[in-house]
Order: sequence, then structure tokens, then C-alpha cells
Amino acid sequence: MSFNGNEGEFVTLSDASRWTANYRNTIQPGEVISEFLGKEKIIEILNQEDCVGIRFYYAINDQGKKILVLVGADSSENDMENGLLLENGNICPPFCPKKNVLNS
Repeated sequence: MSFNGNEGEFVTLSDASRWTANYRNTIQPGEVISEFLGKEKIIEILNQEDCVGIRFYYAINDQGKKILVLVGADSSENDMENGLLLENGNICPPFCPKKNVLNS
């Protein structure tokens, strides 16, 4: 199988709300529940030659915090590890949106 740039499925708010609650129920208060990464940085990854999407890696940084690492992927399902890699987004907490069904 190869990537075509149309991978993934949209979900309902009800499902997403239930799944994020499932996650929050497994963590201690104050642990990471989300991360914001800017549109311009994501577009830079997607605009790389041969990039058809982004792979998200769950990671733990040197300070022990859960983070995401983003890397472009090509149609052969390979990471573009010699291209742009993105991390260091705004982690919630402390950079959280107002309370909603996805985060509370």
C-alpha cells in the first residue's frame, strides 16, 4: 500500500469527546492533554517536495514531558527524516483553550 494524501477519517464530536475523556482518565492531574502547533509550520512540512502528509510521533522530551514530533511522509509511506521535523508546540497545560467537551 502507498500513501495518497487522503488518509484518515473525520469523526464526530461525540466520539472525539469520549476518546479524549478516555485518555484524560488515564493520566495524573497536570499531565499533557493537548499540544498546539502553528499552521505556518505545518504548511512548511506539507510544502516539502514529495510530501503527501504528516506522521505524528508521541515522544517524551529531555524534561520528561509528553510531546509530539511531526515529520513529513512520502507516498511510499516513508518518513522524510532529512526534511523538517516539528516539535516544541504549546502544551496544555498550561496553554489550554477554554473548557470544552474535548478537554474537560
